[in-house]
Amino acid sequence: MRNVFLFIQRYFNLIFFIVIQVVALTMFFRFNKFHESVFGSFSNEFSGRINKRYSSVETYFTLKQENESLRAQNARLLNQLKQDFSWPDSSIDFVRDTVRIDTLEQFRKFLYLPAKVISNAVNSQQNYLMLHRGSNQGVTNNMAVVGPDGVVGTVVNVSANMSLVMSMLHRQSKIVAVLKKGSGFGEVTWDGRDPRYVLLTKIPKTVPANKGDTVVTSQFSDRYPPGHIIGYVEAVAEDQVTSTYNLKVRTATNFYSLQHAFVVKNLQQEEMDALQKSLRKTP
Repeated sequence: MRNVFLFIQRYFNLIFFIVIQVVALTMFFRFNKFHESVFGSFSNEFSGRINKRYSSVETYFTLKQENESLRAQNARLLNQLKQDFSWPDSSIDFVRDTVRIDTLEQFRKFLYLPAKVISNAVNSQQNYLMLHRGSNQGVTNNMAVVGPDGVVGTVVNVSANMSLVMSMLHRQSKIVAVLKKGSGFGEVTWDGRDPRYVLLTKIPKTVPANKGDTVVTSQFSDRYPPGHIIGYVEAVAEDQVTSTYNLKVRTATNFYSLQHAFVVKNLQQEEMDALQKSLRKTP
């Protein structure tokens, strides 16, 4: 307490000056409309900048939560796409005396499961990704993997909580694809050179192909939902041997910055496999 009084005694003049100055400025701005307006504008500007900085800091620390929310929302939207449902051909309608909660679910073909990318390679001839989602979360071998911007690869190995994905940037990767504007059934592979580009081969010359055309997954693929973007045509070259086009395609997915993906489950895969097996058993 004694130190406090000594401090006040030592700096009494300065403290008294500051108090008087504050009182004078308060009276000056309160009873002078022009200066009060100027001070109000300045204080609002200053407090606005402080609030903006605080909001930026707060937003930074909530980015993880926002990303998780957006991934869940994207999964819900992808699961509502029309091409993810497959209706059997029939000219007869059956009436049941029970009501399903969601009648469309019986015709769903593809289901999207969000997953986080925990490792990724782009610089070798055989590139793989690892996802933090495994058999305990519904992932099995041969499932397709797509990203926010386009096709990523195929699941080749699964553990309890992890899955290994053969990237589209793999020398053994093959994806059935078409030109979005006019079919052109072909095959997408990677030549092991530039991670930004893949090759679309076996495109008939009867199909017009131009730079900028969009390449998407085919409806004849049992693994990938139809219409997912693979990339965009960068260059068109003729194959003199097969009389077809070879297209250089810039990938829609940026494999250098890929952080999140969706594993695609074909809900009709077991039925398709069973039919294939019965065909092989037929003498």
